[in-house]
Amino acid sequence: LRQQQVGEFVTYVINRNINYTNICEQHCSFCAFRRDESETGAYWLEWEQILEKSQDAVSRGATEICMQGGLNPKAKIKGASLAYYLQLVRTIKDCFPQLHVHAFSPQEVEFIAREDNLSYAQVIAALQEAGVNSMPGTAAEVLDDEVRRILCPEKTDSATWLEIIATAHSLGMPTTSTMLSGHIETPEQQITHLEKIRTLQKQSLNRGKAAFTEFILLPFVGKEAPKPLRRRVGRDQPILADSLILTAVARIFLGRWIPNHQPSWVKLGLSGATEALKWGCNDIGGTLMEEHITTMAGAIGGTCMEVPDLQAAIHAIGRPYQQRDTLYQPLTQPQFPSSQVAVEAVS
Repeated sequence: LRQQQVGEFVTYVINRNINYTNICEQHCSFCAFRRDESETGAYWLEWEQILEKSQDAVSRGATEICMQGGLNPKAKIKGASLAYYLQLVRTIKDCFPQLHVHAFSPQEVEFIAREDNLSYAQVIAALQEAGVNSMPGTAAEVLDDEVRRILCPEKTDSATWLEIIATAHSLGMPTTSTMLSGHIETPEQQITHLEKIRTLQKQSLNRGKAAFTEFILLPFVGKEAPKPLRRRVGRDQPILADSLILTAVARIFLGRWIPNHQPSWVKLGLSGATEALKWGCNDIGGTLMEEHITTMAGAIGGTCMEVPDLQAAIHAIGRPYQQRDTLYQPLTQPQFPSSQVAVEAVS
């Protein structure tokens, strides 16, 4: 099915992840990243640090900056939350206009709107004008409010997450879609989540403006997560077999409408993510260059992946690789495994 929908190529993106602060007003039961302002390990990046990270990304061939962080009520300029977020974007775009800025989840949009008494459309339009090119579909976790009341009771409810994504699409801003799996949710709740994403995608595609660009499965990592949820789940790392089965289900359920599917090498390790390419995924993700949220939860995959390592992993399963941009437009010609090139040359 994956071959019929997207072919054999495995794509990847050269990107840099910037988590600009871990100071957060919320207390999600799975999060080991957040800190209170006075807590040891709390940080808040200066503009110069964001520029340095962006410059480093450009020097390493990045085409994308992915930017997300905690919900910090003190992150304001002249009393306005939106002004701070706009400055985050402009700090990058003024110096590196060629970079695609993939930034600020629906939860961050809700936070800005609430802090500044703005509509979601006003926030998204302002971010878009400042230079945000697409929105991460994170903070979805599982789109079932029974699960969310336990997992992340302070976050937006399912309807609000879907509303913000739909608003972004209507304004011409593409987004990704995600699911946090392997914790307290049931198979029925997983399917409900996929159904809600699929329904929204059909609506967005019918409008013809913007839509989901990909689906990313994010298996729960609990090694350093807060103890109550860790004890309830009963394990530190994802069960690969469960992730692979859900990967296949997502391909069957979503593939016609969301053809691009990506595993998380940060959560599964490169070997696990490579195995997911055999179960319905057609993209291996990005280089990231740094990652803190999942790593602080105890993930095994590391924080950075070099391009040759991604390419070698793809070739190891006999598939060609191709660099893409954030919106899945190819940036290079596909490169086939040497054995396949030799066979094609002979034929």
